[in-house]
Amino acid sequence: MNPDSYQEMLTAVKAFHAKHRFRETGGEEMTYRIALMAEELGEISSCVTKGKSKQALAEEVADLMILVMGTAIAGEFDLNQAFWDKMKKLTERPSRMINGRIRVSEFRDME
Repeated sequence: MNPDSYQEMLTAVKAFHAKHRFRETGGEEMTYRIALMAEELGEISSCVTKGKSKQALAEEVADLMILVMGTAIAGEFDLNQAFWDKMKKLTERPSRMINGRIRVSEFRDME
């Protein structure tokens, strides 16, 4: 087992979905998954704003990653390919300092 392999992580998430029968019991319904991801973002925010440990933050981010991978399973798309396609677009975009922080975007300025 290679813990750095995306494919092995995806296989583990697929097995988790199968074990709990997510597809048959509503666990792969997109609106539900969005709500779960929003909940995880709240937990990540809580870790940061309340100064919780790096371990606590890492666990919440891992939860979000598992949910995102599960959403790719539910949505039947290749997240690995989508990641690399998006990274290519991002590397071609400009960056700007906005309110003292770097931002990388398409910057569709309003005229």
